[in-house]
Amino acid sequence: MKILFLYDFPLWGSGSGVYLNNLVEELVKLNHKVGIVSPEQRRFLEDKIKQYTVNTPQIPVFIGHPELKGAKRFSELSDREITEVYKAYLDTTLEAVINFQPDLIHVNHLSLISWVARYIRAVQGTRYIITTHGSCLNHILADKRYLSLCEDAVKSARAITTVSGNTKSSFLKVFGYNNKKNTYIIPGGVDFKFFSKQVDISTINKKYEIQGKKIVLFCGRLSSEKGTQYLVKAANNIKGEIFIAGEGPEEQYLSQIIKSKKLENVHLLGYLSHEELVDFYYRADVFVAPSVVEEALGLSILEAMAAKTPVIATRKGGIPTLIKNGKNGFFVKTRNASDIVKVCNKLLEDDELRKKMGEAAKETVEKKFTWKITALRMQSLYKRIIRNGKK
Repeated sequence: MKILFLYDFPLWGSGSGVYLNNLVEELVKLNHKVGIVSPEQRRFLEDKIKQYTVNTPQIPVFIGHPELKGAKRFSELSDREITEVYKAYLDTTLEAVINFQPDLIHVNHLSLISWVARYIRAVQGTRYIITTHGSCLNHILADKRYLSLCEDAVKSARAITTVSGNTKSSFLKVFGYNNKKNTYIIPGGVDFKFFSKQVDISTINKKYEIQGKKIVLFCGRLSSEKGTQYLVKAANNIKGEIFIAGEGPEEQYLSQIIKSKKLENVHLLGYLSHEELVDFYYRADVFVAPSVVEEALGLSILEAMAAKTPVIATRKGGIPTLIKNGKNGFFVKTRNASDIVKVCNKLLEDDELRKKMGEAAKETVEKKFTWKITALRMQSLYKRIIRNGKK
């Protein structure tokens, strides 16, 4: 099959980018031909795929992106700016469709790139599916200018996929339960080439001077919905060092809490390379994900579990599909620092429990959440759509 992906951000630096990259790599291994339309200048997979770079006047974001600091949100764009971004994607996508002749277009995010797929469907007859990663739904609800054309794109899509059950529920609330039969949950996975064996953590120990210390890790965008402030507020009573990897609008606020409470055991790391982050997953004794909103299943949680690190998380979004309380991790109450303290210390003080939970965590990911499984499920959907025809 020939699949053309539409994507509205750089291919690196975000959860949806990780999803797209790994899905494409697995599809190439399955001998499919792949093209990507995106604003990415860097080459991906060398000569194995076709890349079509969109020269858009700007790259707007839903919330933020580590490679797009200072970028406008979609909700901040003027009507003219929306049109200019749309036109840039339309021009490049039309060129890609004529050149690549895909069997199917796969849109990643419900945004104005889904309008592009709808237009191409009208003039070229190319079928398409849409994957929503969750953040795009919040953007549509925040700015209704995007809603009507997205509704039209959904009506003409051959299928909608979501990355978690919660994202599916959110999608159906926005676009109607009549779309239920045509909506599929296909979560992301873990690239086990990074987690196939024990990583040498001596470099991390030396760099951060943490040899012999208990480590609590958070990784993700530093924004209010991630709930990181509750981990920081819990820090004074947690019996370990807390490392927070990521960037975002809450960074200054978190720094103020650390300063005002004189917290010497909290360390803001900023953005880390994936290689160093994997080392931290292995080095950490506990991973905490204190989200306060209904989010998609985070890849950072999957990767922590793949490194045999037990996860403490709130019962939000897609997380309950992965964590089984008391078996491979623990749930804590939302917006509750004292609960985080209680469960963190329970794990930090019990080496045998951490080891047992860590093993169960990795087993869960290996059985259900690999990129090969994701790609095979997506391939099955592609084949069904193409086999059924129906221009």
